[in-house]
Amino acid sequence: MSLIVRRMTADDVAQVAPLFDGYRRFYGQASDLALAERFLRERLERAESIVLFAEREGAALGFTQLYPIFSSVGADRVWLLNDLYVAAEARRLGVGEALLTAARDVGRETGALRLVLETTRDNLIAQALYRKLGWIADATQWFHLPLRDR
Repeated sequence: MSLIVRRMTADDVAQVAPLFDGYRRFYGQASDLALAERFLRERLERAESIVLFAEREGAALGFTQLYPIFSSVGADRVWLLNDLYVAAEARRLGVGEALLTAARDVGRETGALRLVLETTRDNLIAQALYRKLGWIADATQWFHLPLRDR
């Protein structure tokens, strides 16, 4: 059966939440499936993000989450591709590429100026995929300001 990428609905949250939990664990957070499900459900209910997920034969294999932001200089919408995760057993099967292509399609369908993302400097496999799909690395430096402990 072929890979299907679709937009998450309320009926899909429980299916996508384990992937989101795996993503958070990948970045050093403790597993908390209830938190993952609550976070995804809140984003959906508040229309604060778009979550796309890939599945094959009913099994969720990966997801990406897009947040709307805006470019003041460009005076237009930009989508922040904040999360991209593929389950370990589904890596190297085209899931990441399918998710990135679907994210690009959302950007085009919504008339966005561009999609942006940030990744770690040592994530060379992901960077190679981004370049393959036409993403351009720039020399800007991101900073962050902690506002509270987490």
